[in-house]
Amino acid sequence: MNSLSKALLLLCCLTSACSIYAATDNSKIAVSLSYDDALASQLDNALPALNKYNFKASFYLVPNSETITSRLSEWRKAAQQGHELGNHSLFHPCSASKPSRAWVSDEQNLDHYSTARVIREVLTANVFLQAIDGKTQRTFTPPCFDTQAAGNDFIEPLRAHFVAIKGVDDSEHTVLWAPVNVTGQQLIDYVKNVPENVRLINLLFHGIGGDHLSVSVTAHAQLLAYLAANKDQYYVDSYINIMKKQEKE
Repeated sequence: MNSLSKALLLLCCLTSACSIYAATDNSKIAVSLSYDDALASQLDNALPALNKYNFKASFYLVPNSETITSRLSEWRKAAQQGHELGNHSLFHPCSASKPSRAWVSDEQNLDHYSTARVIREVLTANVFLQAIDGKTQRTFTPPCFDTQAAGNDFIEPLRAHFVAIKGVDDSEHTVLWAPVNVTGQQLIDYVKNVPENVRLINLLFHGIGGDHLSVSVTAHAQLLAYLAANKDQYYVDSYINIMKKQEKE
């Protein structure tokens, strides 16, 4: 904090403006915790851990996921608690032609999609999500971070429909990591050691203590505890809130 900032902080702490100054302090690094694929372990383990610290996160839902049918009321409650229900497409299509994509079925192979079909399915997912949370604004994370269907870009036509698109709209001041099977200390070290120019850390999770591409409940809890203990350095919020804040700055 420079001398001018210190002087302003001292002045505002002698007035009623102190809480306003603290709330708008841009010196902190934003941390977006997101959880993809609408997994049961996210409802069971991630959500209670986040709520313990009043951290707001983004859950990128796939409407045809099993938990949307069986646990819809819990997703709606998550939105009511201030978490973002983000768009992760209708059926989670990915390009099967890329390395390590043997798991992609023919039906969900982006290489066989038209651009129009991708756009239609993503916007249909928005309708499903609005039926859950009543919101008309949200962000989008492309499945597998793929941005083309049969070689044609589909991101540009979708921009107008989202506040931001994760992994696409991020600047040089942003880092993104999708950790799998790591320790809590590895998560903490990643956060602590980002380059000095970074103003936004995106941590993209899948399973928490279960499901696929998982991180243990313990490791996840250790990360949250670290972030909670260092609120002077980091602020945790949903991706949509962070991106809206950055737009205003």
